[in-house]
Amino acid sequence: MLANELRELVRQIQKQKSEEQTIELKAANKGTPQRLYDTLSSFSNQDQGGIIIFGIDEEHDYSLVGVYDPQDLQKKVTEQCNQMEPPVGALFSMAEISGVWVCSAEIPAIDLSERPCYYKGAGRVRGSFIRVGDADLPMTEYELYSFEAFRKHLHDDVRPVPDATIESLNRETLGKYIQLRKQERPGFSKLPESQMLEMLNVLKGKEPTLAAVMNFGIFPQGFFPQLGITAIVVPGTEIGQTDAQNARFLDNRRIEGTIPEMVEEALLFCRRNMKIRTVIDEKTGLRADRTEYPVDAIREAILNALIHRDYSIYTEGTPVQIDFFADRLEIHSPGTLYGRMSIEQLGYGRPDQRNPALAVMTENLTSAENRYSGIPTMRRAMKEYHLPEPKFENRRDEFVVTFFNREEPSLIRSANSDNTEEIRNRILSFCITPRSRKEIAEYLKIKTEFYVMSRYVQPLVNSGELQMTIPDKPRSRYQKFVAK
Repeated sequence: MLANELRELVRQIQKQKSEEQTIELKAANKGTPQRLYDTLSSFSNQDQGGIIIFGIDEEHDYSLVGVYDPQDLQKKVTEQCNQMEPPVGALFSMAEISGVWVCSAEIPAIDLSERPCYYKGAGRVRGSFIRVGDADLPMTEYELYSFEAFRKHLHDDVRPVPDATIESLNRETLGKYIQLRKQERPGFSKLPESQMLEMLNVLKGKEPTLAAVMNFGIFPQGFFPQLGITAIVVPGTEIGQTDAQNARFLDNRRIEGTIPEMVEEALLFCRRNMKIRTVIDEKTGLRADRTEYPVDAIREAILNALIHRDYSIYTEGTPVQIDFFADRLEIHSPGTLYGRMSIEQLGYGRPDQRNPALAVMTENLTSAENRYSGIPTMRRAMKEYHLPEPKFENRRDEFVVTFFNREEPSLIRSANSDNTEEIRNRILSFCITPRSRKEIAEYLKIKTEFYVMSRYVQPLVNSGELQMTIPDKPRSRYQKFVAK
C-alpha cells in the first residue's frame, strides 16, 4: 500500500467511525498489541485477507494517536506472524498523518488448501478464527471440518448409512436408474449387480450410501429426520410478525421424502402461496396469469439447496428452509459455498462439487441439468419477470438465495430512464478513469452496489470491456474498474 493510499484509508475510517470485515484498528501508541493471533488467523482464513492499522484509537472517537516506534512495531508484529501455522507474511506500510506515524499490516489470504491458519500456541482447534463483521470469532467444528473435507476430498454424500440395507431402497426406482446407466454404457451391464451398485455409489460394502438413501430411499427421514424442508409463510417482512388474528404463519409445512419427491412438493407449496397477477403482452395484447416469482427460478434454487447442501454430521440436524415474506422469498441451504467458489463467480465459474454422486443420481431422477446452469437460469427468469436479480449470500453456516417481488424505486427509475445497453455505455465512458464500485453506483444514482455490480459491471468485465485494476484480488476494497 502506498503512503497516499494509507492516508486515504485512514480518512475514510475516521469518517465512518467503524471497523469492518477487512479492517482491524489498534492504538499501539504505548507498545505493540500482545494478542494479534485472533485477527491474523481470521484475516488469513478469508478470501479477501485484511488490513490491521496501528495508530488509531477507536475507544477515543477514532482519534489519531500514532504508534510508539514504527520499526519496533513491525519487528514484534512479524514475530507474532511467525507463530502462526502456516506463518503469515504481513506487508507493512507507513505514513505520517497530522504529525504522527500510522502503520498498516496487510494480511494476505492463504490458499484454501492450507486453511485454517491458526496460532500454534493454542493449537488448530482453539487457535483458528473467522472474521464475522468486525469481530474475530473461534471457528466451529463444522468450519474446521469443511476445510479438512475439501483438502482431503471427503464427500459426505457417499458415506454409508449404518442402519440402512438394500431393502431400505425403492427397488423399482433403483432398477430404472440402473437400467438407464446400462443403456448409456453397454459394457457396464456385463458387471455383477453388486459391483454395479458399488460403482454407482449406491452401496459401500453392504450398506447404502447417503446419496442412495436420499434419492431412492423408501423413507429417508427414518434415518435422517432433519434432512427435509421446512416451509413457512410469514405475514410480514420478518419472522415473529403476526396477522390480525395473531397468527405467526399463514402456512407452515414440513416436507419429507426423497429429493425428487421433496422438490415436487416444495414447488406445490410455493405455487399455493404465491400471488397471481394478470399481465398483458405488449406485442400480442394477450392477457396471461403470472405467478409472483418465476417457477423456473424457484425450482433451480430448491434443487441447488438440496443437491449442494452440506450433508456432514455437523449439519444433518438442519433442514433446508423456504421462507415466504411479504416482500421476498428466501431459500436457505445448510453449509457455506464449497471449495474455491465465491459469490462473484456464481454462474460464471465452474464450481467444485461437494456431492458429486448425489448430484449425478438427482440429475437422472429430476431432469436437473447438473451443468452449472442453475444460477444463470435464476437470473434469466427474474429478468424476464422484470424483477431484481436474485441475491446470493454466503453466511457463516448457510447459503441463502433471496428473490424480491418488487424493485426498489431507484432501480425502477433507472430501468425506465435507460435500457441496459445505454447504462453499460455510460459506465464505459465514466470508467475511462478508474472508478470504484461506490463511484459507479453514485454516478448511476443507484443505491444498491450489489445490483450495479451484478447487472452491469460484471458482464462488462466478463466481456473484457472493463478491466479490474487488481485482477488477482477481485473483492479488494481498493478494486477499481477501467475501460479497456
